Amino acid sequence: MTLFGDGLEQAVQKAFTRPAPKSAGAQMRYLVKQLKGTRAVAQMLRISQRTVERYVKDQIKKPRPDLGARLEAEVKKRWQPQIRAKARRRAATTGGIVIDTRARIGYTAPIGTTDDGRLRHLTVALPPQYAARLFDAQQQGATDQQLQQIAAEALKDVYFQDSGRRAGSLEEVRFTDIEHIEFDL
Repeated sequence: MTLFGDGLEQAVQKAFTRPAPKSAGAQMRYLVKQLKGTRAVAQMLRISQRTVERYVKDQIKKPRPDLGARLEAEVKKRWQPQIRAKARRRAATTGGIVIDTRARIGYTAPIGTTDDGRLRHLTVALPPQYAARLFDAQQQGATDQQLQQIAAEALKDVYFQDSGRRAGSLEEVRFTDIEHIEFDL
């Protein structure tokens, strides 16, 4: 589970204009249509082709919990790609992204300052350039650690330094022990 990657994905999913299919049969039919065949869906979900055909015909209605989770994840990954791209583009150009987190946040600063990390609950609106960096890194397959580093840089600039108006000698922000993180567009 990737905390930052999943959080960004959930933020984009809030922009959906229609709900994703709920029933197993509808989800399976959607995947068959997207992947152009039952064989590809069967390989992706690691089940038999005949089982996929049974779901498509509504002969099986209730999947096993593990299969149900994989099925739902695959549908949501492919659902409304244009809406998803539009939401990312809007956040990266005009809207920015809001980060809500409860984590231990500390920083490296000159001697004589209180730079010990402490638990903070922050809700900060990040400008579009940081949203663009986060989404670009996610698209290029960045690790959760790399996404966390981008978020730390954004918090340093926006929260601690107030876009260059204070704390100019701040060097690095440490963003650790994350209890909760949520993104919103």
